[in-house]
Amino acid sequence: MRIQLIIFMLLRTILNSAHRMVYPFLSVFARGVGVELQTFSLLMTARSLVGALSPFFAPIADRRGRKFGMLMGISIFIFGMFIVAIYPSFWTLAIALMLAMVGKFIFDPSMQAYFGDRIPYHKRGTALAVTEVAWSFAFIFGIPLVGFLIDRFGWSAPFPLFTLLGLLAFFIVWRIVPKEDTHHEPVMNSREGFRAVFSSKTAIIGISIALFASAANELVNVIFGVWLEDSFGLKIIALAGASAVIGISELSGEGLVALTTDRLGKPLALTLGLVTNAVALILLPILGQTQTGALIGLFLFYITFEYVMVSHIPLMTELVPSARATMLSLNVTGHAIGRAIGAFLAAYIYQQFGFGVVTIIAVGFNILGLLALWRMQKGT
Repeated sequence: MRIQLIIFMLLRTILNSAHRMVYPFLSVFARGVGVELQTFSLLMTARSLVGALSPFFAPIADRRGRKFGMLMGISIFIFGMFIVAIYPSFWTLAIALMLAMVGKFIFDPSMQAYFGDRIPYHKRGTALAVTEVAWSFAFIFGIPLVGFLIDRFGWSAPFPLFTLLGLLAFFIVWRIVPKEDTHHEPVMNSREGFRAVFSSKTAIIGISIALFASAANELVNVIFGVWLEDSFGLKIIALAGASAVIGISELSGEGLVALTTDRLGKPLALTLGLVTNAVALILLPILGQTQTGALIGLFLFYITFEYVMVSHIPLMTELVPSARATMLSLNVTGHAIGRAIGAFLAAYIYQQFGFGVVTIIAVGFNILGLLALWRMQKGT
């Protein structure tokens, strides 16, 4: 199981790199396809809203099996990358970003449910933290490679590579995941899974925490590359280097989760994550007066957010065990709606009011997340 955790972490790094490459190079992609920053921000909003449709697909993993769900998600990802590789334009890029989002949001809950079926709850925080390393690896390794390709060959250069890597990921999952799954009893009626989730008050509150935390994060995600470029004149390779710093911070956050979440308990760990992330948001514009300070501020912001994310996932895996993939998929929907809200607000607030106001609004979303977590604990 340890080997499989590492393999899936590396496979998720591929999907996450394609997902995250837009953030540091937002202005680069916008210039490449000939649109304004505000227009590209709306595209990011649309991408997140498309991701919110994942519950219509993810119950497939409860009905048809975890392997089928993972392979379906990768297939959609491959098709999205392929259409830009053969015909790069604004519209193919828009379609690709949305398809990659759907594919990822089908793959991730299927994979998390696959390990959730096999790993005891008291060890699940540490185990899932291993797969979450893929987020930091995307920034540490994936984004610098993407930056190199864009700098040398243009904005569309990463897409042929992601197409080939997607095909490799499909083959690996097909080979290593058993066809017969004795750890999971299929749910024949997907409505049963939805009914089980929506009838659970704690599940709904848990999803709202995902929404608030992701809205706060996306406000900074969407414009941090633009902010660094505007404030310090960073170019493509330098932005890739800044992304690597963020990746290292996330890796540190994942390590903290692996060491502490199961010991502290998931609710307490999540509380600590939300509080420290709010503090990091307050410090970010203060530290961001210099380039070094900005990188330190982003380091603190992303390490604390990663602690929030990786503490939240194992908590959600046990809320509705009978429909785990559906539960995790709806949790992803919460994240997607939150990211859509953040992406919709980010560029406008930044251009009209500045980066400091962006961080203040993000703190407000974190406070809402803390109130929801308090309500969840009171209810249980």
